[in-house]
Amino acid sequence: MSGNRPTIDPRLLPPDWSPDAAPPRRLRLLVLCMIPLSLWYFGWLLQPGRVGVPLLFGILVAAELFNLFQATGFWWTVTRRDRRRPAARRAASRDGTPPLVDVLIPTFDEPLPVLEPTVRAALEMRGARLVVSVLDDGCRPEVASMAARLGARYVAREESAGAKAGNINSALLSTGSPYVAVLDCDHVPRPEFLERTLEPMADERVAFVQTPQYYANSRRGGIAAAAWAQQALFFGAISRGKAADEAMFCCGTNVLFRRTALESVGGFPTDSITEDFVLSVKMHERGWETRYLPEVLAVGLGPEDMASYVGQQRRWARGCLGAIGRVLRARLPLRKRVHYLLSSAYFLSGWALLAYMSFPLIRIFTGAQPIAAASADQFVLHFAPYFCTALAMVVVAGRGTYTFAGFALAAATFWVQILASLAALTRRAGRFVVTPKQGAGARQPLAAAPTLLVIAALVVGSLWGLIHHRSPSTLNNVAFALLHVTVLASGARWALMRDGGPEPEADERAAEEEHPPRRDEQIAEAHR
Repeated sequence: MSGNRPTIDPRLLPPDWSPDAAPPRRLRLLVLCMIPLSLWYFGWLLQPGRVGVPLLFGILVAAELFNLFQATGFWWTVTRRDRRRPAARRAASRDGTPPLVDVLIPTFDEPLPVLEPTVRAALEMRGARLVVSVLDDGCRPEVASMAARLGARYVAREESAGAKAGNINSALLSTGSPYVAVLDCDHVPRPEFLERTLEPMADERVAFVQTPQYYANSRRGGIAAAAWAQQALFFGAISRGKAADEAMFCCGTNVLFRRTALESVGGFPTDSITEDFVLSVKMHERGWETRYLPEVLAVGLGPEDMASYVGQQRRWARGCLGAIGRVLRARLPLRKRVHYLLSSAYFLSGWALLAYMSFPLIRIFTGAQPIAAASADQFVLHFAPYFCTALAMVVVAGRGTYTFAGFALAAATFWVQILASLAALTRRAGRFVVTPKQGAGARQPLAAAPTLLVIAALVVGSLWGLIHHRSPSTLNNVAFALLHVTVLASGARWALMRDGGPEPEADERAAEEEHPPRRDEQIAEAHR
């Protein structure tokens, strides 16, 4: 706090991000540049004379082809443009009255200060007759009391089978509105949420309308800001591109469903920890269409410490990788199948990064390398333009929101994807874990232990190489090793920092800069 002034909940401040409706023209120009650069690099790489140690060369080519698949899919996605006209009317009951909507807010152990603003805001949404239900799998008396005080319906199960999916399915059996909105307990909806999401529902082929997940605590910096940089790229250019092919999938919150669509697939699947992803596949199989509304209509919280971020990524990676078989078997049009595979296969990226980090150490300690020695000095000349232009594509597509911090955090958690893929391959059951909504306030070295071990190996290997071999080839590999160290250390540093929580005055400054004091009713509510 600052003096006696209470800290403002950042979710009650207006969002400072708005996804654009169309891709910038520069993206198409960059794609035109990427095509010849890709051909130049791979044309050089795949010549028989480039082979060093065959096994290492095969690993390098496999990693590069995987990245080319992901990059090509990214270019294709972000340059897509949805040419459909916006819905011109709202869905309404046949007698002209506002439609009935069940608003479901699942919760387990989140604290009341996180949950109560969501319930309060949900009850104030416009454009529909509401039944707001707090689905408490924690069976907490204080939550029941809060729901009764605010005028919401309280629902608790005797057992919590199926985690979040089971919680929602259970609530569907005791509700009956034709539309169902699902909000995670930390995502505070704006008053116009239903007004805007009901409009596309005028088309009775639409199963659900998904809106972005915006992290309000990103303005406080740290891991929340880095995680938001990743989310902003997905809910910006990537989601817009998926929507152009009617391939947008449900993201679990800030979404409005048509009940008949949910019933047609038997509700949320309880055999996956990414139930929203698998649900979307089943709906698309049934011929339902989906919509993405690129407007921030609910404001939530992102992970604030390394352990929370790792837990979130582990669940997403395990669920999406485990769904690859389901996607391959699904009866889907080719474009939709490719979109799902691109999203799932992203979580294999950790293997490619592991290979790249291993090559310098293998060369320093054994002398073996994937590319023949005679060609090694030409590698950077052919690779750098291709790689740098690919990074420029991401920066332009993200319109400045995708930061180095977001890139470094993803790189520093490469091992999460490796463990998740091994778990999916061995069919080890995943476990749904709720992402904590508040930082632990302590150092968490164990949450980044694999990354710290890799950093140590790269540093030791570099020092050993500089002491024993100072050839140009060794210096090149030491440079690559230290480049990896820089990126990994940037992403892992938050695990070694004592998280003091958000800056007390951060949200107050934001409120004062963006809006005249006391003209925002929601900010006034936060001060009471």
